[in-house]
Amino acid sequence: MALGIRRFLALLQIWFHALMQRIIVFALLAGPIPNHVAFIMDGNRRFARRKNEPVAKGHDQGSQALRNVLELCMRLGIPCVSVYAFSIENFKRPKSEVDALMELIKRSLLEISQHGDLLEKYSVRVAGIGRTEMMPPDVQEVLRGVEEMTKRNKKALLNICMPYTSQDEIAGAIEATIQRCVDGEILPEQITEDDIDGAMMTAIPGSPPLDILVRTSGVRRLSNYFLWQVNIETGSVGYHMLISL
Repeated sequence: MALGIRRFLALLQIWFHALMQRIIVFALLAGPIPNHVAFIMDGNRRFARRKNEPVAKGHDQGSQALRNVLELCMRLGIPCVSVYAFSIENFKRPKSEVDALMELIKRSLLEISQHGDLLEKYSVRVAGIGRTEMMPPDVQEVLRGVEEMTKRNKKALLNICMPYTSQDEIAGAIEATIQRCVDGEILPEQITEDDIDGAMMTAIPGSPPLDILVRTSGVRRLSNYFLWQVNIETGSVGYHMLISL
């Protein structure tokens, strides 16, 4: 009896989530569609601890929720989605957790490469943003494979930011701009905001200006993510996403 009730509730939850997806899609299609939405994946560890489950399982459930949200974004026709998948600062976490996250990232990328129907359907190009050379060689190889597989897709862009921090990105952009001065391409007094903006990692794959930043834990802080891209016109949303839409 109890097993039957649990199955019924599970089916009810799936039906409700599907219904909410359709409602959200139709509601958002009624207004202007943003050009660039970014996500800070947060709250996975706290979610797992509240459920007395391993941290790795919390990250796995957060990853599944993200996949659902990404599909929703693609259905809405949002041209660019950026995801904060792994911070450079996360390397300071326990090795077991870092290893589990790297394995999760690798598994997610392999799923994309082996079952890329979603990216193909919506013509999504994948770009790795950050110090990818800091990741294990096997993860780098899988990421390069996904980038190569999707490089001809033109309708949408998915930036996977890993390992990334905004301070590192800004420092790199300033360094690149200084190098242009050294090379004689530009004079120091000619440097403008556009020069720095054009040297950002997000500019390399052609990301449009950021419209909305979403943090999936309800917490409102940037956590060293897109500090340059966020401005007064950028919308900021904090909400719980571990129950997937």
